[in-house]
Amino acid sequence: MLNLPIKKIFDKRIVCYVRRKHIWTKERHVKSPFKDVEIPDLTVSEYIWSHVHKWENKTAVVCGVTDRQYTYAQIYKQTQILGAALRKTFKVKDGDTVAVILPNVPEYPTTILGILSSGGVVTTLNPIYTSYEIQRQIKMSDAKLVFTIPEIVPVIREALEQCKANIPIIVMDLEKDRPEGTVSFKEIVGNTSIDMSVLKDVKRESEDVSFLPYSSGTTGLPKGVELTHRNLVANCVQQDTDCRMYEFTTDSHQDSVLGILPMFHSYGLSVVTLHKLSVGVKLVTLPRFKPETLVSALEKHSIDISYLAPPLLLFLGSHPQVTAKHLDRLRNVSIGAAPSPKADIEAFLRKVQRDIHVGQAYGLTETSPLATIAPLGYKNYRSVGFAIPNVELRIIDGNLNNLGPDEVGELVIKGPNIMKGYKGNPEANKQVFLEDHWFRTGDLAQISEEGVVTIADRLKELIKVNAYQVPPAELESVLKEHPDVFDAAVVPIPDSTTGQKPKAFVVLRENRNSTDKDILEFVSRRVAPYKRIKEVAFLDEIPKNPSGKILRRTLIEKYC
Repeated sequence: MLNLPIKKIFDKRIVCYVRRKHIWTKERHVKSPFKDVEIPDLTVSEYIWSHVHKWENKTAVVCGVTDRQYTYAQIYKQTQILGAALRKTFKVKDGDTVAVILPNVPEYPTTILGILSSGGVVTTLNPIYTSYEIQRQIKMSDAKLVFTIPEIVPVIREALEQCKANIPIIVMDLEKDRPEGTVSFKEIVGNTSIDMSVLKDVKRESEDVSFLPYSSGTTGLPKGVELTHRNLVANCVQQDTDCRMYEFTTDSHQDSVLGILPMFHSYGLSVVTLHKLSVGVKLVTLPRFKPETLVSALEKHSIDISYLAPPLLLFLGSHPQVTAKHLDRLRNVSIGAAPSPKADIEAFLRKVQRDIHVGQAYGLTETSPLATIAPLGYKNYRSVGFAIPNVELRIIDGNLNNLGPDEVGELVIKGPNIMKGYKGNPEANKQVFLEDHWFRTGDLAQISEEGVVTIADRLKELIKVNAYQVPPAELESVLKEHPDVFDAAVVPIPDSTTGQKPKAFVVLRENRNSTDKDILEFVSRRVAPYKRIKEVAFLDEIPKNPSGKILRRTLIEKYC
């Protein structure tokens, strides 16, 4: 256990944990042990470019597969050109939503920052989504145009047909020809003669929405999470104090960060991409996880910082082709998205053969996403560290009463990084927000006397597949579209490879005889691979409580 306050020499840098006199207040609120920070009144793009002159000639992003790369000066120029084109040619207005359906490519930062520069709002989508999933988010977000790669265009066109939307598709045509009827990204950003004065018409403020990722929140179908410019700028600044995991960029030094976490997800988007660009770090991107490309990237690029989900940590610690030499410059590893077993962390450290920092962090899309982090040198691998600066925590019981140290209850969070709310969903907002914008996480946790946070269990019903969230309600909705299905329930079951996998319980309509294979194929055509149901069992009735809520625990205990 960490005894605060302490000073610890770690990796040629003094790390100081500054403990408040009273982490726990008399109201049983838990303050961050780190000093508060001032949040600049800037938009995300303004904040990221506010210090770009310090590192404009350094590499901002490089593809770990193709070596295609851009300097900070190049990306800044491209974002301004793209923003002007979106404003002038595509008539994007302040607050219009633009969809981004891309893998981790070097042009991702240019795309999202260009959209923000135009006054637009970015909604990110998983590039492996089906047309069914894409059309739903296009419709819900009211997207005005789409950025993608050539390979995904047919799926997007099918999605646009389904939702009866006729919007432009801008294609990354850096290495492949663009499909007919789409717009060239290369031509847009290469148009240096475009009138940039149109950007003066953009009027966006820090309290305006900047990103609209879709999350299942505490339960149910995906909801649009309204993240303001202030939310994301705050989460960047919160990482620049005692929680800092990077070395400052100077004329003679620049850290490199591994960009393998998907940028469409808040963890990869905010912590890995936006924040690291704001401090001049080099981002090494990988479009998808493949063992051979990851190993190759580690050989070509010396990585200083890595943000990983548990399956990636397990891979690095166990894959025979990854050696200590591949990780010889690595200093800091933060694990998020799901808890990582202590045994996996220890196996990884044995592979590294050095005493480097490995710590767990906690957050949600709704918290922009970082809420707690294990600071440098902290070795309690079962905890997720401490509340980051400007963040307060509470533990509440079922009656919303505040609990004390080491008592288990629902974790509730307040801070400048908490989302504005779910787009157009007052009922969902009512469920997750308490008085004074306290956010209910839906996770069970306990907090020690010193402020150490440990996640105990999940109140949520989300299924975790390789750290991806799979909402049972979404799969149940898809199942019920099958003409033979009368009722359905989906629960998580253990899986040795992915952690969990979805299992469906199905009640067929009278005189119908669909097989489990029929059901599995029906769902697989409509959802991304990680959401696919792996097992089906047939029942006469789905157990429910008097209010109609599915008793998933009963299903798990009786049939799994």
